[in-house]
Amino acid sequence: MPTIHNLGFPRIGKKRELKFALEKYWQGNCSQQALEETAAELRQQHWAEQKHLDFVPAGDFSFYDQVLDTSFLLGNIPEQFKCAESFKKSHLLDQYFSIARGHSFDEHGCDCVHQDLSAGEMTKWFDTNYHYIVPEFRTNTRFSLHPQHLLAQIDQAKKENHRVKPVIIGPVTYLWLGKSKDESDRVELLESLLNVYSELLQLLSEQGIEWVQIDEPVLVTELSEQWRHALRAAYYRLQNIPVKILLTTYFGKLQENLRLSCELPVDGLHINALDNELEVAKVIDWFPSHKVLSLGIINGRNIWKSDLNHLLNWLKPIYERLQERLWLAPSCSLLHVPVDLNSEQKLAAEIKDWLAFAVQKLDELDIINQALIHGVDKVQQQLEENKRCIISRQQSERIHKPQVKSRVASITADMVHRKSAYAVRAKVQQQRFNLPVYPTTTIGSFPQTGDIRRARLQYRSGLLAEVDYLHIIQQEIKRSIDEQEELGLDVLVHGEAERNDMVEYFGELLDGYAFSQFGWVQSYGSRCVKPPILFGDISRPEAMTVKWIKYAQSLTDKPMKGMLTGPVTILNWSFVRDDQSRSETCFQIALAIRDEVRDLERAGISIIQIDEAALREGLPLRKSQWNDYLDWAIKAFRIAANGVQDETQIHTHMCYSEFNDIIEAIAEMDADVITIETSRSDMELLDVFDEFQYPNEIGPGVYDIHSPNIPSVAAMVELLQQASIRIPAQRLWVNPDCGLKTRQWDEVKPALSNMIKATQQLRTALQV
Repeated sequence: MPTIHNLGFPRIGKKRELKFALEKYWQGNCSQQALEETAAELRQQHWAEQKHLDFVPAGDFSFYDQVLDTSFLLGNIPEQFKCAESFKKSHLLDQYFSIARGHSFDEHGCDCVHQDLSAGEMTKWFDTNYHYIVPEFRTNTRFSLHPQHLLAQIDQAKKENHRVKPVIIGPVTYLWLGKSKDESDRVELLESLLNVYSELLQLLSEQGIEWVQIDEPVLVTELSEQWRHALRAAYYRLQNIPVKILLTTYFGKLQENLRLSCELPVDGLHINALDNELEVAKVIDWFPSHKVLSLGIINGRNIWKSDLNHLLNWLKPIYERLQERLWLAPSCSLLHVPVDLNSEQKLAAEIKDWLAFAVQKLDELDIINQALIHGVDKVQQQLEENKRCIISRQQSERIHKPQVKSRVASITADMVHRKSAYAVRAKVQQQRFNLPVYPTTTIGSFPQTGDIRRARLQYRSGLLAEVDYLHIIQQEIKRSIDEQEELGLDVLVHGEAERNDMVEYFGELLDGYAFSQFGWVQSYGSRCVKPPILFGDISRPEAMTVKWIKYAQSLTDKPMKGMLTGPVTILNWSFVRDDQSRSETCFQIALAIRDEVRDLERAGISIIQIDEAALREGLPLRKSQWNDYLDWAIKAFRIAANGVQDETQIHTHMCYSEFNDIIEAIAEMDADVITIETSRSDMELLDVFDEFQYPNEIGPGVYDIHSPNIPSVAAMVELLQQASIRIPAQRLWVNPDCGLKTRQWDEVKPALSNMIKATQQLRTALQV
């Protein structure tokens, strides 16, 4: 019979228990023991949800990030942390969080009073909205095994009578994900790294482990021959250890790496089988008879029900051929979907019928398994119900709006372009705004205080009248503006007190979206997002932001930015319909945002920021496919942004990703000003400007908002000086890396004060 298993389960809990436990621990309001007890309870609950599987994963649970877990497993600690005496004296868990979040340590016994340690660089996990802490490598990097965290999870699962399959990131993917901090070649570290992997696998074998899941998603990317050779070297080296290896790939097709994947000396291979029947057929033909083939047949990245009847028709001949060599699983870890649809009580019944969260996806897997083993009669009722739901979604009048499709079809070339080139616009805008050199601003949001969240919850629960809620939000907007005026910022924002999330807020005001109550997924650490469900054609019934921005502008004589989320980010940060092309859906959103931009302009708002924080994560994993995506993604942004007059200044913002390799496409967006993350990656982005002359204005972030550290004036001055070497001061803005909603006012105010002081120093130096 087939083996059914799972690659990973959401770790945050149905009610975000992990998030709240982490934040209590960081605030000093809960002990390490209490935090670890919460983690153990969550693992117990999650394994109970997976008890019908032949294997449950262990090692998929993390307090912050599985890549950072791997760095600690391998003893790979960033150099600056190794050298800090207070770091070395702190508890292991606090060391872990220090790298994830940054920290200030009192350095007693040395000349300095304290030492600020910046958080490790953070970027996107392949093409998802999950973030990982980037491993750092140097020529002298040495690895050592520290398996306590993994072994504790395995031991707990065993005590609860589960058959365990440990999950670890593969050695090649780990090196590939990291960055060299000197001139070293990461691949040259493979041999010493494999010594530790060999030690780990031997240890797992001694623990009675039969199968180990080793994730190598790097195999779905375009690899140089050097990296392909590294994969061969790694698995030929590990093949003689007495534990079975399930080499796991996901997120895409293997393509040119298909034969390599089949030939590696492992005991099993997991591949993404979604829309991938041709590759599956090739693997079956090429695969030796002693290996198992695991097919990812349930979408681990989206929330739509699987068409089980279609899957069964496809799988039956495969099962007849492979028999017990066939394993079945979701396409990837279920980390990227919410935990349990049964928690949802307010979704429209029709839409709820179309959905499957993590628990339901594992139920789908079980239905498929039962049908293959015992025949369809065993699960006939479930299959008929699934068929009804699939047909309901295909035929629903909620989804298809002819007038929306007609408007997309009528998009013209003129709608994609500004009236004048940037050089012309810049002169008009300088005359209008008369901003100083190094103009200062923030990215949009200010702290979402407990008062704001309580008011929003009470209003939505009917416990707070609308007039009282509006008054509270207006008071918070006024507070944000007063604070900015006192600090001396040049271009202000209204603080976004009315917004729960930068995508969900707009989705709630657009037709074609639905919203869950508990559909949370982890973005990084304790940061969870609740992606809206984009199920149908998108349109904007009425203005979404104008009343708030107009109110904010009425409180100040300084320019006020209108704050919008861009069409590509709304698309990429939603659970998106899969019954039409993503580009078609994106153009629908772009037209809705275009209408909002023009309404803001008519309301007298002269600076409008359209955030495209998620532009890069939509890139296909293979560079050969990038141009197709960038063509429609950039077009969508321009449709949204370019219906305004020359004197209206368009900003955009991007954060926490790698942009050097798409800088030309970013320039093609033709935003007047772009703000972008650079502080956490030590202004690495600016290296690209040594060769590429970015034509418009840019604000390289100088303040890492994902860390509780308050950056010093000197540190920000240094970052801006680095920037001014590549970009003329007249085209540089000064701003944080990202929005400030997750921070506290007692962190934000001193950090922004230092940012203003740094700017004043630079202005003074420029005048000299």
